[in-house]
Amino acid sequence: MAKFTKEDALSYHEGTRPGKIEVIPTKPHSTQLDLSLAYSPGVAEPCLAIEKNPKDVYKYTAKGNLVAVISNGTAVLGLGDIGPEAGKPVMEGKGLLFKIFADIDVFDIEVDTKDVDEFVKIVKGIAPTFGGINLEDIKAPECFEIEDRLKKELKIPVMHDDQHGTAIISAAALLNATEIQNKKLSDIQLVVNGAGASAVACTRLYISLGVKKENIVMVDSKGVIHESRSDLSAVKKEFATRKNVHTLKEALVGADMFLGLSVADVLAPGMIMSMAARPIVFAMANPNPEIDYDLAMETRKDLIMATGRSDHPNQVNNVLGFPFIFRGALDVKATAINEAMKIAAVRALAALAKEDVPDMVNIAYGEMNMNFGRDYIIPKPLDPRLLTIVAPAVAKAAMDSGIAHAPITDWEAYKLQLEERLGRDNKLMRALTDKARRSPKRVVFAEGTNFKVLKAAETVLHEGIAQPILLGNTEYIEKLIQENDLDLGNAPVINWRGAEERTRREEYAKVLFQKRSRKGLTYSEALDKMTDRNYFGAMMVEMGEADAFISGSTSKYSEAIRPGIQTVGIKPEINHIAGMYLMMTNKGPIFFSDTTVNPRPDAQTLVDTTLLTAEAVRKFNIEPVIAMVSYSNFGSIREGSPVRVQEAVKILHRDHPDLIVDGDIQMNFALNNELRTKMFPFTKLENRKVNTIIFPNLSSGNIAYKIMQELGGAEAIGPILLGMNKSIHIVPLESSVRELVNLVTIAVVDAQGQ
Repeated sequence: MAKFTKEDALSYHEGTRPGKIEVIPTKPHSTQLDLSLAYSPGVAEPCLAIEKNPKDVYKYTAKGNLVAVISNGTAVLGLGDIGPEAGKPVMEGKGLLFKIFADIDVFDIEVDTKDVDEFVKIVKGIAPTFGGINLEDIKAPECFEIEDRLKKELKIPVMHDDQHGTAIISAAALLNATEIQNKKLSDIQLVVNGAGASAVACTRLYISLGVKKENIVMVDSKGVIHESRSDLSAVKKEFATRKNVHTLKEALVGADMFLGLSVADVLAPGMIMSMAARPIVFAMANPNPEIDYDLAMETRKDLIMATGRSDHPNQVNNVLGFPFIFRGALDVKATAINEAMKIAAVRALAALAKEDVPDMVNIAYGEMNMNFGRDYIIPKPLDPRLLTIVAPAVAKAAMDSGIAHAPITDWEAYKLQLEERLGRDNKLMRALTDKARRSPKRVVFAEGTNFKVLKAAETVLHEGIAQPILLGNTEYIEKLIQENDLDLGNAPVINWRGAEERTRREEYAKVLFQKRSRKGLTYSEALDKMTDRNYFGAMMVEMGEADAFISGSTSKYSEAIRPGIQTVGIKPEINHIAGMYLMMTNKGPIFFSDTTVNPRPDAQTLVDTTLLTAEAVRKFNIEPVIAMVSYSNFGSIREGSPVRVQEAVKILHRDHPDLIVDGDIQMNFALNNELRTKMFPFTKLENRKVNTIIFPNLSSGNIAYKIMQELGGAEAIGPILLGMNKSIHIVPLESSVRELVNLVTIAVVDAQGQ
């Protein structure tokens, strides 16, 4: 579990730009013509078109991809009624999830009223702006009336996710759990502990799927919801039972399933023991379930259990549902989210859990081979197939039920469109992080006396990414840790210059002398180099006392990289190194190389860089499509750097015909498939999306990634040093904590593959 302080959370939300979401223009706006088209007088044309045909609002505005996340802050997470302003960070967070999982834009709207009529009136008044409405964190019973009224009065999708998100995900888990436990929905005896919005929605959906109402017992804070009680609301009366049970303990005797949407620790082991054979327990109170997972599994060996937590199997997480449900609804311009669409999402999720799990998902969750069974009844949130499985199922259900205004005819094209919406960068870094967690490695942090380095070390330690080893003055590092309230556990601190490390320095010097004795290095000089933290730290990796090495935050790249080359060395099969950046862009990940090492490469150096880069890109589970860029297009200029690129391409085409690479080509043609195919139909790149750029020299590569980082809104991860015998990585001068953590993650994954 990642460790963070109150200050970390506040700093994250404040940042250089407060909040978590922003609005970005989608059309050109740099010229007077652009502005005239965007606003007056050009904007009048789409206005008049929409006046004549209101449905054209989807054609000429962002309405079709815009959802409102609306709350009055009366039931925010487990914090309760904290008000609309205090609930805004949660609504922004929901908007972020919509965007990263389904590429849906969001305006979060916090409404300052608890009056149902006023709330409904406000939402109806702003509804023309949006393609869909996601109601959030509104307390019961008002949430039921608000949603019901808005669904009847609006002609766009409306969903209260607190109700239906949990219902849909848990229902999918229920279908699979009953199948594994060899039970029929129509026969199961269900006990629901909790009578709030989620519990009611889950129970209603379960009934739609086949659970019999007479087999359900619902329990609230006062006991079983029984017909004999006089304090029941209209909603609770819907689930009142005639059975002669009045407590949760009594209700569970012989029950097949427990559904908990209540509070922690209300379910005792004895209650589980009293349940029927092969029971199902969904204990979804957050953050702590109705019974501890390990305790429950020890109590019954024939149990299937799900919780709301990510650190146990079978997590019921709403993010499995709402982004993809709204995506499907928006894409067919559905007028609602109806029961058929919800059930379609349920069945799609249940079916996906039975499919073979991709390697990247197994790796992300630290598993060798997840398979459908009692510990895997529901897909994982990082499964990249969710968007292309759930959204089409929802869209088709909307069409089949007659509420879709823009039917889809080519489903394969639609799935490709969905895949292209997010690229792969959204999940790529998360998958790498989880791969690192699978087998964390010992990482030497050369600059242990730097606060940002210590903060990064703390982060990777608590996220389970790496086991830090800190180089520096022990007393000074301990002082920094105490002053900044850091928690680095028992991470070793090595004062590499101290008398206590004399023997190790001498041992390292002997090894370095053996390596470099015929390259002009004396033993005395080797021993002197061991007083340099970069030589000492790299030698720890070479000697097997650490797995990876990180440096560069406080020194020049050239100075920090040299010790690694001289100690660990370069892979002999290619005898070449290069620096590669992974650029996270809004159009997906793209790899830049060489950005840090080779200043004036000849043709063979460009070939070697390309081969190293291609090998590295494949390790990210991406097949490289490589453009070798220049200021020339396929020989249009016959002098300078384009000539070296042209020679390199000839060698690659001759010696590596299966590699998808071509050039020389200008950057705009490399990145624009349509333009490239039109102008240069002969290229080996064909109509493929280029994901790897090889630059003609260090200057252009270095300048390009920094421009992209500072002006293009891309996140640069790296530089990833290619060609080393072991995991040695050098960060740029004055790197941020986030940049350090990202490169440590890469270094650990690199060390795993060595």
